[in-house]
Amino acid sequence: MIKEKRKPACLKLRSKVCMKKEKNKNSVWVLIALIFIFSFICFSAKAYAAEPKITETLITNDMENVLLYVRLVNGFKPEMEMAILAGIPAVFTIYLEVYQERPLLWDKRIIKKEIRRTLKYDNLKKTFNVFFNGKTEPLVFSDLESAKKAMSDFDGIIVTPMSSLIKGETYYALAKVKMDKVRLPLKMEYVLFFVSIWDFETSWYRQNFSY
Repeated sequence: MIKEKRKPACLKLRSKVCMKKEKNKNSVWVLIALIFIFSFICFSAKAYAAEPKITETLITNDMENVLLYVRLVNGFKPEMEMAILAGIPAVFTIYLEVYQERPLLWDKRIIKKEIRRTLKYDNLKKTFNVFFNGKTEPLVFSDLESAKKAMSDFDGIIVTPMSSLIKGETYYALAKVKMDKVRLPLKMEYVLFFVSIWDFETSWYRQNFSY
């Protein structure tokens, strides 16, 4: 009969030490994973609580046109600012529709339009360029905060000509802002993975007015 050789006591002791070290190592990785998951949940909850929306709306007119003033709040997140500084452009589009209220019929749409703005960082000049829809020359800013304000404040937008309205009738304007989805080069997707949350769209905001 072949007898099993017993391991020396010193080897058994070393095995227990190794197992203990391995267990401690696994515990550290589990702790790191839990911290990461908790941080991600907290970040997601915070991002959801401060979702982008339209506020501070005003409709007025000059001699020829109906003018709209709106402001987008919570449109920029810290991780978006990091990506902008890395050269990724941010594009906001405001959608506008104007309707005439008709109690006995469906409301009549008077006009529908889109206005786009693009924010891009010039790494060589260290400036922030905001391009407006239909204009080739951008507004240039030396700091990000001013550029963000130019992107978020839609002031004096021509909604519709006064000539298209009927005196005594009631109208309303609908507005919403959408941020275009960011498309990154493959090599940057691993670093700026968070830009997937850039694709957002506010709810429609309604503002009544009469003529």
